[in-house]
Amino acid sequence: MEMAQNAWHYFEANWQPDTGFTNAVNAYPSTTLWDTGSYIGAVISAEGLGFINEEAAKDRLDLLLGTLSHLQLFRSECPNKVYHTQTAFPTTYTNEPGEIGCSALDIARLMVWLKVIEQRYPEFQADVRRTLRRWNWCNIVTPAGVLQGSTVGGDGATLYVQEGRLGYEEYGAAAFALWGFDVGEAYKPEPYSTVWLYGVEVPYDTRDPRVLGAHNYVVTESYALLGIEFGLADPAGDDIPAWIARAAQNVYEAQARRFEATETFTARTEHQLLDAPYFVYDTLFSDGRPWATITDTGQWVPEHGAVALKGAMGLWALWDTDYTDQLFDYIADQFDPKLGYVEGIYENGSGPILQYTANNNGIMLETLYFKENGPILQPVEDPLAWVETNDSQQNRCLPSVTEEQQEQPG
Repeated sequence: MEMAQNAWHYFEANWQPDTGFTNAVNAYPSTTLWDTGSYIGAVISAEGLGFINEEAAKDRLDLLLGTLSHLQLFRSECPNKVYHTQTAFPTTYTNEPGEIGCSALDIARLMVWLKVIEQRYPEFQADVRRTLRRWNWCNIVTPAGVLQGSTVGGDGATLYVQEGRLGYEEYGAAAFALWGFDVGEAYKPEPYSTVWLYGVEVPYDTRDPRVLGAHNYVVTESYALLGIEFGLADPAGDDIPAWIARAAQNVYEAQARRFEATETFTARTEHQLLDAPYFVYDTLFSDGRPWATITDTGQWVPEHGAVALKGAMGLWALWDTDYTDQLFDYIADQFDPKLGYVEGIYENGSGPILQYTANNNGIMLETLYFKENGPILQPVEDPLAWVETNDSQQNRCLPSVTEEQQEQPG
């Protein structure tokens, strides 16, 4: 409870009362849909753990849903990648006014938590569904079940590119499936191979970053979120594809064995920095290199390798071992009493990363809620319930409804 309350301080310090958004990074008025999903997770977890009341949680969600329902969309299609938290206007990554495209994975993160809102607070169901029906899904999910993001080309045209690599692609697919989208292609592990790390066979995506421009990061966060939110299937189960549970187990095991071999605490995932390059992917494997720390452009920056606090929490919540207990003790006091938990602790011994973010503190909160209550999502009996017949006749590529469903009012 003390840890959860410490994490919540970030959202008290960075909430924007005019829009309901929360800054993605401390004191910087910018956010993404991914970070907004993490903020929703923080609100619901804080209320679920009992240190904000239901009325306060609903007030925050009501204000945010009102903003989300009226967002200016990228070229009338889908939410922009970035928004100014004080005005809710679309911006560039430098927080200048402008539209830069959509992220299918960021949309997926928000979709998970919109489903949780719908399940926990039925009074907001209409607001959630109206928001999603407003978006054009035609280029976000292809007819083949592939997730696509968009960007602006040099000639100003919209470019659509496949989005997601092994781990994150499956997390995105699981989110879209909650709402009835056919994403079977995105759910498949192929194309993949494996690499041996400290005697553990770890899967990685084999799509070549030199050709496709997207790096194949193997990190903790995607597998941890699948476990915390959806529930990792037993290898013989069917909650989510069983191979994901096996891959998650090996991602954990390789990091635990690295600690045994080197005495280096290891909980690797992407994280923010206080200074340039500001954001890195701290991986088990990427671009042909084990234990690579790289930027989104592929620059090798090993000095920024760190124990990511949200990664450590995910390992601790999903694997009850001596190693994860040690990880928990190692990170438990790395917080500012007004700003929440730091982003990470450098592996090289140079101390904590004194940056504070919504994603880190939000994931820590939802992880603690999971530890008390188990997987966050409840079973979805009718993923297509949000699709109305009059919407299905418009060219926004909502999931298909059956003839039987079309006969039902609304």
